[in-house]
Amino acid sequence: MLSIIAAINENYVIGKDNKLPWHISEDLKRFKKLTTGKTIIMGRKTFESLPSVLPNRKHIVITNNINYNYDNDNVEVVHRINDVLKYKNCEDEVFIIGGGKVYAEFLPYCEKLYLTKVHSNQGGDTFFPKFDINNYEIIENEKNDSGNIKYSFLTLKLKYHI
Repeated sequence: MLSIIAAINENYVIGKDNKLPWHISEDLKRFKKLTTGKTIIMGRKTFESLPSVLPNRKHIVITNNINYNYDNDNVEVVHRINDVLKYKNCEDEVFIIGGGKVYAEFLPYCEKLYLTKVHSNQGGDTFFPKFDINNYEIIENEKNDSGNIKYSFLTLKLKYHI
C-alpha cells in the first residue's frame, strides 16, 4: 500500500530552497516512528536534502538523470514512476516522502495521507498538490503547538479510488 507523509501549511507549501520551512521536533519524531523499517520513495532533490541515508529504511530515489547513482545497499535509484507503482499492491505500507513533483505523481495511487498541517501562511517554492479532502475520511486530527508554531497531525484515508 502506498501512503504519503508530508508537512504542509495553509498554502500547501512544503519547502523552500530544498529545505523544510519550519522545524517541528514532534513532526520529525512522527516521521521517524511511521517510516522506520519501511520503504520510502522520494525524488532526487529530496534525497539529497537528507542529512544522510536514513537508518532502518529502504530508500527509492526517482530521477530523470540516467547517470545518477548512489552506492549504498539501502538506496535504489529508479527512473520511471512505473518502477515503483508495484508498491501500491504491497501488503506493507510504503511511504512517498517528497518532493512536490513526486507527491503530485503518486497522490492518485495513495490510500493514506499522514499530514502535519502547519497553521501558517509562510511562503515557499515547493508545494503539495491540491486535493479534495472530501474524498478522504479523517482518522486522526490531533492539534498541537511547538512554541510559536501551531500544527495538527492529520491522517486521512481514501474513501474510494477515483
